[in-house]
Amino acid sequence: MSRPYIICHMVTSVDGKVTGKFLSSPLSEKAIEIYYDLNRSLKCDGFICGRVTMETSFTGGFYPDLSDYEEEEISDFIPKDTSDFYAVAFDTNGRLGWKESLISDPDADPGYDKARIIEVLSENVERKYLGYLKDKNIPYIFAGKKKIDVNLALTKLKEKFGINFLLLEGGSIINGAFQKAQTVDEISLVIAPVVGDKEDKPLFFDSKADGFELTESKAVDGVAILRYKHG
Repeated sequence: MSRPYIICHMVTSVDGKVTGKFLSSPLSEKAIEIYYDLNRSLKCDGFICGRVTMETSFTGGFYPDLSDYEEEEISDFIPKDTSDFYAVAFDTNGRLGWKESLISDPDADPGYDKARIIEVLSENVERKYLGYLKDKNIPYIFAGKKKIDVNLALTKLKEKFGINFLLLEGGSIINGAFQKAQTVDEISLVIAPVVGDKEDKPLFFDSKADGFELTESKAVDGVAILRYKHG
C-alpha cells in the first residue's frame, strides 16, 4: 500500500453523531474512557485531526504574531530529526498556533502526549506562517493548491516519514473527506448510550459509508463497541 493504513476511531451517539453536547453528558463518560483505552491499545504511528479538533484539544485558539518571521517558499520542510509517533494536523490554510513541535497533552495521555506535530497544508497559506513553523522545527508538507488532496497527503506521509498506520480522529468534515477519497480502511466506534441533537454532525459529512463489514461487536459497561473493515 502506497499510503498509511487508516482506522477512523470515534465516539458516537446511538444515532451516529460525533460532535455535540452529548459528549459532555454523564451518559457519555464511560464511552469516552473506553475510547481512550482503545486509542492507547491500537499502537499506531500517530493520529490525524482537522484544524478545529486540534485547536479545541491542543492549541486553545493561540495564533502567533507572524511579523517576526521570514517568508518561506512553497516547499515541503522535513527536519533531520524524526519521530516514531506523530500528530498530523490537516490545516488547509495554516491557522494553527503551536508553541512547540510536540503535542503537550494536559493529562499526559500516552496516546497523544509528546507526539511530533506534522502540518499538512495547501499552497493557499501565508508564507510567513511557514517561517514560523520552520522556526519551531515543525515539519510541514503541501498536498494541493487550495484544498488538501487526501491521497497525496497520505502518500507523502508514508514516503517522507515512514508512517504506516494512523488513527483518523477528526470531526465530521475531515472524516468525510477521507471517506470520499476511499482511504478509510477500518471504522472503530464506541457508542455512548445517548441520542445527539438534530444539529450535531454525523460520522462522515457529505459522504456515504458503504462497503464496510462488521468484524467485532461487544458491550462493555453498557457501551457498544463496534469494528468494521472495508471489504
